[in-house]
Amino acid sequence: MMQHELRPPAGARRKRKRVGRGDGSGHGSYSGRGCKGQKSRSGGGVRLGFEGGQLPLIKRLPRKRGFTNIFKTEYEIVNVGQLKTFPPNAEVTPQVLFNAGLVKHKGRPVKVLGEGVIDRPLVVRASKFSASAERKILAVGGKVESV
Repeated sequence: MMQHELRPPAGARRKRKRVGRGDGSGHGSYSGRGCKGQKSRSGGGVRLGFEGGQLPLIKRLPRKRGFTNIFKTEYEIVNVGQLKTFPPNAEVTPQVLFNAGLVKHKGRPVKVLGEGVIDRPLVVRASKFSASAERKILAVGGKVESV
């Protein structure tokens, strides 16, 4: 079978309904819109979620609706266990983490979390540290500095 011989199965493709083309077409006079009223008019109809003036469902259930806080601070997360890639006594800054591929966005603040094990002293500079991360870095003789 060649590509130019492909055809859809019989009855799979229907002709477009041409409304308003005279009574003989079967879709004349009111064009399938019924009689009078808002829905029969050009551009008529109600907006999505409109319930005829009744308080819409989306307003009745505010807990379902939610919102997005546009002022939320998005942190780049780095775990203590990921810092093993750096040599002992190295200085770890957000720029160094970005170059190493541990953070994806350069502009965002970095937060260090305490998951994993660290076995070498490092000087870590970041925007925030969890209490456990700070404890683990200091326990191996490293330094913690908030930027």
